[in-house]
Amino acid sequence: MSDVKNPESLEISVPCVYFKRTGGKNTGRALEIAAARAEKLGIRNVVVASSSGRTGAAAVELFKGKNLVIVTHSTGFLEPEYQELQPEYRKKIEKAGARILTCQHALGGVGRAVRKKLGTYELEEIMAYTLRIFGEGTKVAVEIALMAADAGLISTKDPCISVGGTGRGADTVVLLQPANAQNFFDIRIMEILAKPRLEE
Repeated sequence: MSDVKNPESLEISVPCVYFKRTGGKNTGRALEIAAARAEKLGIRNVVVASSSGRTGAAAVELFKGKNLVIVTHSTGFLEPEYQELQPEYRKKIEKAGARILTCQHALGGVGRAVRKKLGTYELEEIMAYTLRIFGEGTKVAVEIALMAADAGLISTKDPCISVGGTGRGADTVVLLQPANAQNFFDIRIMEILAKPRLEE
């Protein structure tokens, strides 16, 4: 998995793309970067955040033959009983053989309920805010990797490409060593391949 031509070298040079702004306008390029790196390193596991399913449907075109996991918002995230994943995108994702994961957010869930009810933050949301110093997309990329590992859809033994975003679409790509949520501090961000330079 090394880009090093000289095996004695102690460094690896990997380009990082910095988008000028956040959001969905970066989706196509972010997915291209993710696909190219996965191909170069022989990465099998790819995790992509997609709330409406639009980004997930775009991802299936680029990650054929990979273990592609599309992670959605939990049902009820925006309003009770409502699932944001649109049926036409679900159909395309499933037809392509990718898997869809819908579950409680690793860095939200019950802790978010405490904040909404009692007006105080719990540990997992503090961890989420800490990750956001690298950008919302980085927080999302880490979180969806935890969720996919907890669901048994990716292995914690193999690196994966994780694609997150800010609001809608994709704008962040990382290579990471996944971990289960209960072993959060074992997760390792190995490479930052793309992220917004500034948040809007």
